[in-house]
Amino acid sequence: MAADELVIDISEEFGVRKLHFGQDDTQSAMRVSDPVELVLAYTRCLFGILLFIDPPREMLLIGLGGGSIAKWVHARLPSTRLTCVELHEQVVNVARSMFALPPDDARLQVRVGDGAAHVYGLPADSTDLIVMDAYSATGIAAPLASADFFAACRERLTGNGVLAVNLWSSDKRFGMYRERLGSAFDGRVLCLPARQRGNVMAFAFNQPQNNPQWARLAERAQVLEAAYGLEFAEFVADLVRMNPYNDRRLFI
Repeated sequence: MAADELVIDISEEFGVRKLHFGQDDTQSAMRVSDPVELVLAYTRCLFGILLFIDPPREMLLIGLGGGSIAKWVHARLPSTRLTCVELHEQVVNVARSMFALPPDDARLQVRVGDGAAHVYGLPADSTDLIVMDAYSATGIAAPLASADFFAACRERLTGNGVLAVNLWSSDKRFGMYRERLGSAFDGRVLCLPARQRGNVMAFAFNQPQNNPQWARLAERAQVLEAAYGLEFAEFVADLVRMNPYNDRRLFI
């Protein structure tokens, strides 16, 4: 979709403002009384990655939407420096004027451009977490879901880095995307399904995670819930739905 073809609609009901691309489903949602709250379940699921890694020092977000992920990182992860790449300048303008996205500073840089090209231009071993959340009416843009792109992401990740991809379980290409991720990351892919709608966060790990014990994950979830207020215990429970495990361990 060319930049000048994008149609942005905004709705507001019951104190929640939503961003839509034309007739598409909701792209982003913000509680007007609490702009940092992660209203949509899949955005909360993304931070389930903190069960496995420390807060990233360098993070790249491809696809801005209303800025929900960017705002939460900026507000709640003070050690993280985030770069956002958004194809459409008008999306950035709306995120800042209508969805309380803060201005750029030392920890937040928002750039208008092509996300795939940005990744290919990064040096190796430079980013701790890459998040791919760029959707249109037809799904993920092909350059952001190719085997070459996933391999390029892995090359840019630091030692224990992760690529997180927002997928739709009902997408007929879901299995293909998961297979490509597995090929690029030697099979080290976890899927965390959101409890609302059909989103699935796929986490592709640069290094093995040593098959963490459920008990250890549950302990870490308690610590993270106290720190961030997200439903980490539910994330742990939901990992059994789409991943190999036994009664003691999650296999990854």
